[in-house]
Amino acid sequence: MSTPSESTRRSLLAIAVLCVAQVMIVLDQNIVTIALPAIGDDLGFSPSTLVWTVNAYVVPFGGFLLLAGRLGDLLGRRDVFLIGIAAFVATSIWCGYATGQTDLLLARFAQGTAGAVTSAGLLGMVVTLAPGDRARTRAIGAFGFASAGGGALGTVIGGILTDTLGWPWIFLINVPIGIAVIALALRVVPRDSGPGLRSGVDLLGAVLVTTGIMLAVYTLIETERHGWWSIHTVAGGATTALLLAGFVARQRRARTPLIPSSITRDRSIITANLVQALMVAALFGFMFFTVMYLGRVLELDALSSGLAFLPAPLTIAVVSLTIAPVLLDAIGPRRLVLIGLPVLTLGFVLFTRIRVDGSFVVDVLPAMTLAALGFAVTMPALMALGMSGVSAADSGVASGLFTMTQQVGGAVGLAVLGAVAAARTRSGLAAGLAERTALNDGYQLGFTVATGFLVAALLVAVVWASRTGRAATREPSLTEARVG
Repeated sequence: MSTPSESTRRSLLAIAVLCVAQVMIVLDQNIVTIALPAIGDDLGFSPSTLVWTVNAYVVPFGGFLLLAGRLGDLLGRRDVFLIGIAAFVATSIWCGYATGQTDLLLARFAQGTAGAVTSAGLLGMVVTLAPGDRARTRAIGAFGFASAGGGALGTVIGGILTDTLGWPWIFLINVPIGIAVIALALRVVPRDSGPGLRSGVDLLGAVLVTTGIMLAVYTLIETERHGWWSIHTVAGGATTALLLAGFVARQRRARTPLIPSSITRDRSIITANLVQALMVAALFGFMFFTVMYLGRVLELDALSSGLAFLPAPLTIAVVSLTIAPVLLDAIGPRRLVLIGLPVLTLGFVLFTRIRVDGSFVVDVLPAMTLAALGFAVTMPALMALGMSGVSAADSGVASGLFTMTQQVGGAVGLAVLGAVAAARTRSGLAAGLAERTALNDGYQLGFTVATGFLVAALLVAVVWASRTGRAATREPSLTEARVG
């Protein structure tokens, strides 16, 4: 029989393995962006179709998260995780050896589906594995770094791999990492068992929400090409609304709803998801506009642009792994959100001042560091709130819901911010501005609207905290703000 110290070490190692898996999944959403020019040149993509190298991953990833989280609750989260990561490794090999456009896009769709299956229940697994409250705060901080740092590292690693080994390696790098994760997970992640499919699966609800979310993400992505008021966008939006309305109605009548009422009625969980969606909407713009500003305005190459992002994951790592857990223990998640969001917003305010004749040190580094600091403080607090009061039996679907709001928020943000920035750039070019000046004006406006998303997130958090009696008098302990 294992001693307590051995059991604790095993749990912490299991959490570390799961965090590495999260880094790999999140990294893959961003690592492709910086390699797009090389992929386009090699496989002959047009500018309008090249973007689907990214979108073909994002659409199924967002759509399948909720269903994958519930399957983890019913069949066992470790088993579903292992199936997902094995599929992710296989589809990464497919992506790396794709020989044509259709081949790569099909591989990316399959990879996005595998990514959803892998990551849906990860947060729930991390929280339930943590041995005690103090370990739980450190685990949430580590997972926050994995989620945030993985995205920033994707740009850095993507630039290095593309310039040194070629674009296929942005996918093939997942193979040794994934195999190592599977081998370690089999040894250290304890196998859990769910009640099984016989306990009831809301198949109709699963079809409605999966189809609705995938269509929503697809419609938002395509607004840049078709326009916001085109038949394509209006029809897609209307159909999405009908599907999601049908899902909500189904949840009220289903004997075993996909999302239990204990989750939908919890104000902390719902508010944490809403604040996160608004925050991530701004952050997707940050990733996109910063990459574009570095490359098209400051005219840095792919490697230099990638390395320029290093301060972000480094800041996130230090804060998420050391400072955020201490603050989470000391003042609680609600107050921590109200501290982190203003810092994040200030970083975006600085980004609205980028200049055509600017420099990385003056125009990017201070804003990037502040934004990374604010995000590294806020994200673990939202994770704690997003999983607060959730029973162990429902932790998979709660985790899938939390990850899904990230994807939907990001898709909304990128669609809106990309549209307003492109419109401002086109207006500037039509007025006779130089291309770099017109682009810079567009990125400035994009950062301004992104700042508005963060202000809205802060307002939601402030109103919620003021209306929550416990927030005014006493923060919940982490024993309360955890998976039960």
